[in-house]
Amino acid sequence: MSSKIDPAVEKATEELRHKFQALRDEIGKAIVGHNEVVDGVLTALFTGGHVLLEGVPGLGKTYLIRTLSQAVDLKFSRIQFTPDLMPADIIGTTIIAEDRSTGKRAFEFQKGPLFTQILLADEINRATPKTQSAMLEAMQEHSVTVGGVRHKLEEPFFVMATQNPIEQEGTYPLPEAQLDRFMFKLVVNYSSKDEIKTILDRTTAGYQPEINKVMSGEDIVGAQQLVRRVVMAPHVQDYAVRASMASHPGGPFAVDVTNKYVRWGVSPRAAQTLTLGAKLHALLDGRFNTSFSDVQRIFLPAMRHRVLLNFEGEAEGISTDDVLKEMIDKTPTMSEAAA
Repeated sequence: MSSKIDPAVEKATEELRHKFQALRDEIGKAIVGHNEVVDGVLTALFTGGHVLLEGVPGLGKTYLIRTLSQAVDLKFSRIQFTPDLMPADIIGTTIIAEDRSTGKRAFEFQKGPLFTQILLADEINRATPKTQSAMLEAMQEHSVTVGGVRHKLEEPFFVMATQNPIEQEGTYPLPEAQLDRFMFKLVVNYSSKDEIKTILDRTTAGYQPEINKVMSGEDIVGAQQLVRRVVMAPHVQDYAVRASMASHPGGPFAVDVTNKYVRWGVSPRAAQTLTLGAKLHALLDGRFNTSFSDVQRIFLPAMRHRVLLNFEGEAEGISTDDVLKEMIDKTPTMSEAAA
């Protein structure tokens, strides 16, 4: 690092790197493999975002989130989403309460499980769109409005949702507006042969990992503030902007694969995600400025849930990830104006 960096900032950066690795190690006591998924979850936590985990049942999605909740000193709630779940079951409801000392009755808001710091929204696509949408304000504004009264959520507030693949029976696709609130969509793939062997050795022989709490809420909020102090040079920011705009069909930075297969591109939230994620990865790499590779590293998880393919793309069986990989490969690091 440059000697011009404030020593206090250098110290805070070193502590951040240590805490990140400590969290990774604690999760590793319980979760076998899935390193990219774990890093993605922690990246979102340290930058103030939310995460959507997608994978078939039994791959450890819920276990990962539970393990993280054990490793940080934060309030934790779990909501099991089902078709009959109502918005009030999540947010809470206003009831008539009686003051025993005076006998007077008044309306009182009873908080739901949403009022927490780490929220596990398990199988979120099992609930109806109406119930899914009840979380929009909380995820974006970190507050809930009931009866015209705004209730702030305690910081940090972090939502980790799991969903089964959309094509399975009994699921409802998440509304695009809610998908856009997630910083990352992380795909949990099948474990390898060696990983499954390790899982069996642990889970069938009485192994009980002891997860220690290594971070407090203040530590996480401090990390989120530190990330925002990282410098992003104009040419790197320009690259992040062009990379996100490469998803806009017919736009000035669209590449061939975009115009051929993409129906709808990303919003400015995607560029915000690329920026914040790149800043954190720069810190973890011991740098206080971002690079092109930092942006490229998080391009897929930041974009895959925000880009919609057109009919031709779906008919040809093209995956969103394949489109995105070609999109970032064809986006030059330096613009013509800067070249």
